[in-house]
Amino acid sequence: MILEIRLRNFYSIKDEIILDLRAGNLKTQKSQILENNVFDFNESKVLKTVALYGANASGKSNIIKAIRFCTGMIFLSHTHNENMIFNFKPFKFNGYQNKPSSFFIRFVSNGIEYEYAFSLTTTEIITESLYYYPNGRRAKVFSRDENLGKEKSDIYSFTSVIKKPLDVAENTSRKTLYISRASQMDRELPKEIFRFFNEKFILGYVGFNALSVEELYKHNRADLLRALQIADSDIVDVKLSKELRPGKNLNADFTTNIASIEDVQQQHVKITTYHKSNPSVAFDFVNEESQGSQVLFYIMLTLLDIVKNDKILLIDEIENSLHNKIVEYVISLFHAGKSAQLIYTTHNTNLLNLNRLRKDQIYFVNKKDDASTDLYSLYDYKDFRDTMDVEKAYLQGRFDAIPYINDSLENIKNFLNEPNK
Repeated sequence: MILEIRLRNFYSIKDEIILDLRAGNLKTQKSQILENNVFDFNESKVLKTVALYGANASGKSNIIKAIRFCTGMIFLSHTHNENMIFNFKPFKFNGYQNKPSSFFIRFVSNGIEYEYAFSLTTTEIITESLYYYPNGRRAKVFSRDENLGKEKSDIYSFTSVIKKPLDVAENTSRKTLYISRASQMDRELPKEIFRFFNEKFILGYVGFNALSVEELYKHNRADLLRALQIADSDIVDVKLSKELRPGKNLNADFTTNIASIEDVQQQHVKITTYHKSNPSVAFDFVNEESQGSQVLFYIMLTLLDIVKNDKILLIDEIENSLHNKIVEYVISLFHAGKSAQLIYTTHNTNLLNLNRLRKDQIYFVNKKDDASTDLYSLYDYKDFRDTMDVEKAYLQGRFDAIPYINDSLENIKNFLNEPNK
């Protein structure tokens, strides 16, 4: 589970923003009705879903992109060579492009709470640290500060948690996160951290660390069919098979600088669907099903695995290609689960309903006057009561985080009729 994420100096994010998934101290009648929106951890409550609202270009997607980048560093930084330039941009104004960017995440894996953080520029890691709570008390695993000297023994500080920690440090360059290298070198606790991000923190419906269709289908076929039917799909059966299709294979010999392309037969997964009106007629999933049906199929496959196995899903613009009712269904899946979590951005104001979401589940993303991204929660508005209409208040600009558009007919006519200069 994720408890807290902090970001500084990524893309449009200048000063530190905090996304806190620890539930606020709400004791209203509505919060009690929405008890399924939270789950218990260590005598406190944690949110199952969090929504990020904001105008276009406010920075919602940049928050998701920054989290994905930082998680990708944990996956891949042990493969970086000396000329690597990290694939992110710091805030471009006020000299921030010359300042370090930082990432902090508080999370729980196998019942133990961890705090992991690092800072970096686009060319090197500056600091890194890992703390945990094995007995309910905060304890250091290691810390790293590249500004403290040239020797690894000056840069790093360790406790006895990791076996032969300096051996790992000697193999960790300024392009590499220590936790990434230590996992690669078979150190147990770093492997636990790596597995959490790789297996529990899913960065999208498909790709990167999402499981393959075959793997998901094998474990979730019956539940998938039920989930599709609840979503008003008329698909009553799905079958997967493998087939060979013609393809191209590139062969490159870098010693002779000669490349060739050969025709090959490549193995592909074929998906066949069957419909309620005539279950004996087969449909080719890729060529004969609608795009909406295809999107729903892949989403439900991923969601079932995530919700059943208490994983975390990160989604930008959750309503893409989905009807409002399907989006509500997706969120309800998480609220019906045990401790799976969903972090998503959206423009769907129908979801801004305090009969569905608690105040602490709603975040707003706003572009400040200096073009930087600000993040704050409806929970911060202590004078906004649960009986008020949050959708109406949001659209009226009560919380900022919306575009202010002068779209009067007269203004549009004037703009259309102005001569080009």
